[in-house]
Amino acid sequence: MKAFVITGPFATAFEERPEPEMGPEDVLLEVKYVGLCGSDLNTYRNCNPMVTLPRIPGHEISAVITARGRAVPDDWSVGQAVTVSPYTSCGSCSACLADRPNCCRYNQTLGVQRDGAITERISVPYRKLFAAGGLTQPHIALVEPLTVGNHAADRSGVNEDALTVVFGCGAVGLGAIAGAAAKGATVAAVDIDDAKLELARAFGAAHTINSEREDLTAAVDRLSGGRGADALIEAVGLPQTFRAAVELAAFAGSVTYIGYAKQPVEYETKLFVQKELNIQGSRNALPVNFRRVIKLMQAGKIPAERMISRIFPFAEAGEALAFWARNPAQVCRLLIEL
Repeated sequence: MKAFVITGPFATAFEERPEPEMGPEDVLLEVKYVGLCGSDLNTYRNCNPMVTLPRIPGHEISAVITARGRAVPDDWSVGQAVTVSPYTSCGSCSACLADRPNCCRYNQTLGVQRDGAITERISVPYRKLFAAGGLTQPHIALVEPLTVGNHAADRSGVNEDALTVVFGCGAVGLGAIAGAAAKGATVAAVDIDDAKLELARAFGAAHTINSEREDLTAAVDRLSGGRGADALIEAVGLPQTFRAAVELAAFAGSVTYIGYAKQPVEYETKLFVQKELNIQGSRNALPVNFRRVIKLMQAGKIPAERMISRIFPFAEAGEALAFWARNPAQVCRLLIEL
């Protein structure tokens, strides 16, 4: 079967790969659409330290079941539309024993530490499946990035009426906005792109702040009555937004980081202690986040179609990555149609 492979820096190819093998608890999936993630773009740019090349990218999956192993429960049937949790968990590290397999020490994500889904067929354990009936195939490929933001909203501890500031209105940030809004929080979205801020409102942001044109501190003070934000979620990955999250947090507030800063970050650490902040990372997502996002999408509460910047056919997957590399500001999500 044909697979799309990142072979080197800014280099891609199509290769013939063996048909996937199935175990008794596996299902065979025909891949329909795959979303491109920022990690895939960084792999293409050769700046993803978790990836070795060559690598088949892709972990945001829309697929249909075409075959079942003999031990797969009858809940799963041929022809069923599904998405996939692309992570692995060892079951015995400290994270797994704490019932947090999303941050398993030995996790291997599809398309990152192991080959991904931009290929005609893949085989996965049935326990990694999530039914997505009622959603279109392109929309199913958007579930996984939204779950990452949804998990961050859980980690941040937001609740009803909490002022939650989300930095970054890409796909993951939009998931955090939708997740916090669904919990009843008052969400303020921060970005430098007015089009993305408009999209943030459609996902549940009550307020938007263009940090290139507005004084961010003054805006948060105005919204909070001067006390600061109850929760901040960072989905950008820049030193300045890492610091701003701590500076804008209310006393006894929380700061949740999803993004990775590419450079070291210097902090005024007295704010950690004076404000008694809860500062935490947020990685991947849990099954509950997949189910919750799918329900929100099925209920029409997430306008997923507005996330799609462009759909490329399988034969142009390499051009999709090149397009994104040339036009990063124009992209929320690119999909590959297989």
